[in-house]
Amino acid sequence: MTRARDLGLAPGIFAPGAHNAITDVAGVAVGQVTLIEGDATRTGVTTIIPHPGNPFTDRVPAGLCVMNGYGKLAGATQLTELGELETPIVLTNTLAVGRAMEAVIDWTLARNADAVSVNAVVGETNDGRLNDIRARGVTMAHVREALDAAAPGAVAEGSVGAGTGTMAFGFKGGIGTSSRVLPQALGGWTIGALVQANYGGVLMMDGIPVGRALGKWYLKEHTDRGDADGSVMVVIATDAPLSDRNLTRLAARAMAGLARTGAAFSDGSGDYAIAFATHPGVRRDPERRAHHAIIADWPNDRMSPLFVAAAEAVEEAVLNALTMATTITGRDGRTGRRATGHAIDLEALRAVLRDHGR
Repeated sequence: MTRARDLGLAPGIFAPGAHNAITDVAGVAVGQVTLIEGDATRTGVTTIIPHPGNPFTDRVPAGLCVMNGYGKLAGATQLTELGELETPIVLTNTLAVGRAMEAVIDWTLARNADAVSVNAVVGETNDGRLNDIRARGVTMAHVREALDAAAPGAVAEGSVGAGTGTMAFGFKGGIGTSSRVLPQALGGWTIGALVQANYGGVLMMDGIPVGRALGKWYLKEHTDRGDADGSVMVVIATDAPLSDRNLTRLAARAMAGLARTGAAFSDGSGDYAIAFATHPGVRRDPERRAHHAIIADWPNDRMSPLFVAAAEAVEEAVLNALTMATTITGRDGRTGRRATGHAIDLEALRAVLRDHGR
């Protein structure tokens, strides 16, 4: 396992933060539970908590972009309608969304005695190629464990958490993260991204056609076998004072980052990005929600550097998901047959990179 940057893959022009992770945005915490049980369960949970306070009372503005809507993103309509998050974001597998919602609701109610409505935000990708997804191995207790384990600092990547059973571009996929820090002249803001990579296309790594070089790509045989289906969830965090409107615009730039990796955005792929801002000047605390309030707002004509940084961070997060993944053998949730998701061969990848001057 090696992070992409250590292989010479460093997309874009901006520098990463200290951890090169979504947690470089101060206060953001990530928790994960990895489930590898018996010969069939290969799945998990990844949670993102926007700040150390109470997400339900101290809400952060948020925006959503959907490129292809083949997915089960719980809480999406209220997030779009109100432009805010009131719970952590949970990522898991397709058939665990219901249990994850129940767990988030329990977690929120336990912290808010007066709450009678909770918009649990739960995203998913289908890991049934390696995980016996019908067995529904993720429980509410696993989700609560991931919420309670959320912490700042370095984030585990690859075949962990909600990425345990995922595939991407014909290789083992997983969880990946990256960040970018703008220079002070451009605001000095930090933008972090985390991805649950379970999608396909023709793999490009920092402009290099790796998928073609390694002999794996969507429609290689000119027949649609569904190789590019599967979905990808992207979460973007920033400490810039952005409105929900500009966070929606920022979320859309995640799709530029995915496109640079060679994403096919296929019929059966759910391609979602959520962006939120943690800046104290834009948080919707009880006082601001009760009265007329003055909210900080970064101007439209200074958004472009953040757009660039978001695309770069998403692209590198996907690369990290692939290069940090480990080979996983499980059971196909549809056929019951043994199935292996092979991690990308790092030596073969290094050879391709050398051929391209890296």
